[in-house]
Amino acid sequence: MTIPEKQQQLLDDLNLFQDWTERYEYVIGLGKRLAPLAASAKTSEHLIRGCQSQVWLDASFQDGKVRYFADSDSVITKGMIALFVNVLDNQSPDDILQADMSFIEQTGLKEHLAPTRANALSLMATQMKQRALAFAGNPG
Repeated sequence: MTIPEKQQQLLDDLNLFQDWTERYEYVIGLGKRLAPLAASAKTSEHLIRGCQSQVWLDASFQDGKVRYFADSDSVITKGMIALFVNVLDNQSPDDILQADMSFIEQTGLKEHLAPTRANALSLMATQMKQRALAFAGNPG
């Protein structure tokens, strides 16, 4: 699936839930399904700075695609990074760099999060694009 298709699927899934408690449970569930991040990757180099909770983001480049691995010490924050991992994982660096990340606004999450957590969403999107930039122009 393309990034816009994955974004739409995520928005469709979230729209199935009428109340915010259910939406949070869905987001937390996404975090629980993330592939485990190796303990060796939980370093300051992989830490997303500026987040209230600790969030680690690692990326590798395989067969022309960026693979993301993430974790957090907070279940809601882990779910938030999982939103981005689900949308951007296994895509080309160019597609990631061109992706419109405003889809996160359409989830309504920012309005229902504390300001520091809402800011973390922007930091996560930026960091994921920066990781993709490191692989851009690389044939794989």
